[in-house]
Amino acid sequence: MAPALAVAEELGDRGALVSFVTTPSQRSLVAGSYPTYELAMRGFDRRPLARQNLTTVRQLTAAAPRAWRHISAARPSIVVGGGGYVSGPVVALAAMRGIPAVAMEADSHLGITNRLLKIWVRRLFLSFPIAGLAPPKYVVTGRPLARRQLQASAVAGREAFGLTTDLPVVLVFGGSQGAQTLNRACLDAFARPDLALEVIHVCGPRNHDEVAADLARRAPRLERYHLVAYTDRLADAMAAADVVVGRSGGSVAEIAALGRPAVLVPYPYASADHQRKNAEWMAGAGAALIIDDAELDGARLGGAIAELLADDGRRSAMAAASRRLGRPDATVGVVDGIAALLEEQR
Repeated sequence: MAPALAVAEELGDRGALVSFVTTPSQRSLVAGSYPTYELAMRGFDRRPLARQNLTTVRQLTAAAPRAWRHISAARPSIVVGGGGYVSGPVVALAAMRGIPAVAMEADSHLGITNRLLKIWVRRLFLSFPIAGLAPPKYVVTGRPLARRQLQASAVAGREAFGLTTDLPVVLVFGGSQGAQTLNRACLDAFARPDLALEVIHVCGPRNHDEVAADLARRAPRLERYHLVAYTDRLADAMAAADVVVGRSGGSVAEIAALGRPAVLVPYPYASADHQRKNAEWMAGAGAALIIDDAELDGARLGGAIAELLADDGRRSAMAAASRRLGRPDATVGVVDGIAALLEEQR
């Protein structure tokens, strides 16, 4: 959803009227900002005989006429698929009606929805190069980021998280829902009274109570350990950090755009192992270190961070490599591509 919102923001700034089709669970992300239509859908389970896939097929069948009505109500000049499963029937039906359609792929492989939609769309904007997918239909733009992400600053991050010392700053996060492996390793590495760092630990809402209780047992008055369940200021936290520790999903684009050195722990069960591909993309350029999830513990994480913080030259080189990978122009590139297609249509 984040890349779609970034593109919508840029389109709106250029005078376009933008509306969204989304699921009920994601409606709150866009409602109030854009006209919003709903499709009650869920994705397919990758296990072909999974029982929930029968529900998904029924939802998809029911979604088609609703998507048709939504397209008729919105009367779009172009339809943009964000890569999620809800975009499938909307993009396909729009294309069948002769409405230009494009799609975006946020990962280092085509997800199942975009694999199905690629025959319907005029352009497919890629966050990463993918072997065999070449222009003009496939265009590597990078992953779209919102303006507030690109304008993040260390000063804003320090203010937001109450960082008051001159000590190095380490950000640890495991995605919007957190990651238990990272949470345990972070506590084991840094939850101690002699901590000589400022740590921002975003542990995830479902894990917060457990992590907070564990932190209180280990170091009840540790002022330099900043534990939060969730933050909408993650970009500012990244900008303030000397090293970023996290999974390697879509956040790698944000890390690179902000030019931060990273320690990445790919989620081992990500579809098509795309998180490892993302991490290798950064590590191959010298911007990140990779620690396998199965090998992550407090000693491994603490040792890696200590080595990086002790070597200013290495961190600077990693930051420069990260910055070279960054595509802060990705959102503009996607919207320029959309505008070009509309011009061709006219």
